[in-house]
Amino acid sequence: MSGPVGGPRHVWVDGRIEPADAPVLTAFDRGFQLGDGVFETLRARGGRPTELPEHAARMRRSAAGLSIDLPDDLEPNLARAIDELLAVESLGGPEGDASVRITVSRGPFFGRGLLPPDEHPAPTIVIQAWPVPPTPASHLKRGLHLIASAIRRDPESPLNALKTTSRADYVYARIEARAAGADDALFLTIDGYLSEATSANLFVVRGGVDGSELATPALACAILPGTTRSWILRWGSAVGLATSEGLLTTRDLHEADEAFLSSSVAGILPVTRVSGEPIGTGLPGPWTLRARADREAFIRGDGSR
Repeated sequence: MSGPVGGPRHVWVDGRIEPADAPVLTAFDRGFQLGDGVFETLRARGGRPTELPEHAARMRRSAAGLSIDLPDDLEPNLARAIDELLAVESLGGPEGDASVRITVSRGPFFGRGLLPPDEHPAPTIVIQAWPVPPTPASHLKRGLHLIASAIRRDPESPLNALKTTSRADYVYARIEARAAGADDALFLTIDGYLSEATSANLFVVRGGVDGSELATPALACAILPGTTRSWILRWGSAVGLATSEGLLTTRDLHEADEAFLSSSVAGILPVTRVSGEPIGTGLPGPWTLRARADREAFIRGDGSR
């Protein structure tokens, strides 16, 4: 089989490579039935998965939060599986640049109910890979336009720190953004503080050229602790920015000199408008562009930070 037109030709499922369009999951899989699972998405450049230990550790924490048992040798098994999949997808060579998604569900359960009472099904593990397309030139020249989603995040929810496959809130928010002609949506907490975008963490730069501060919503603002977010905080300190994690409002975003989003695959993307109003000069700022360049160098293996 050649696989879906324009998409991956293969998928890795529970230890084997299968055609991407083959029926490989039962309808009774808990991930399909209830979104009962967790996932990670990472970048693999030149066949080298970026920050795989960090992603595997977060996946283990997410799975533990849902009482899904993962194998002790998860990380080396993932490394081998990703290598195998990238090879058959022709994405593992020196010029390969792939987005890799690892999905783990509780597995198939043939009874009914929210939680299997006595059974402990083996988890289903699926890995997919896509080529990373070039970033649209408009995203780097003009930046992104964000709106605030109508959905509010509860900082007290224990699910905030778990990267689960239940994504209806995120899909709804992206639909809101599309309807408004925006690129993405921002979540606010129920108290009105900035949280995160639908698939990225948020940063603002403020304070002018001298004494600039790099600020991001704290973990207590119902955000997912992103691996790229952690890298950026280390990077900011290394390049002389005062970094902070705290409570930020929409006013902080409107009054910032610069703003950007960060994620594992897209990297760092400038945010230049929010709800139709410009941020700073209305164009990508120097710190944002420097952060993106340094992060891309790190992904290529050219940087040490």
